[in-house]
Amino acid sequence: QVQIVESGGGLVQPGGSLRLSCAASGNSFTINAMAWYRQAPGNQRERVAHQANGESPNYSDSVKGRFTISRDNAKNTVYLQMNSRKPEDTAGYYCNADVLLHGLGMYDYWGQGTQVTVSS
Repeated sequence: QVQIVESGGGLVQPGGSLRLSCAASGNSFTINAMAWYRQAPGNQRERVAHQANGESPNYSDSVKGRFTISRDNAKNTVYLQMNSRKPEDTAGYYCNADVLLHGLGMYDYWGQGTQVTVSS
């Protein structure tokens, strides 16, 4: 089993920056891909950033040019640097990991989310 924990959410003003972290913990696993999703109340969850091993990151059009996803594979951690924050970025942000459990197979894990609010 793998646990996904997000951190770094909070309140920022429009135009401000915030960095989210997502750490995976457990035994005998390898992360093949990690992604960030967000979901505002009443809205569907959308993927905003994704990066698989050995591939370039990709972003949704709504965040492209403002958000940057990066990974520290040694720490099983993924980051989301969010610049030029807009009010519409307000949402719960969720980390998703595509994980290989050694000897078992591929599994998909979700964190519980961290709230980001963009407001003056």
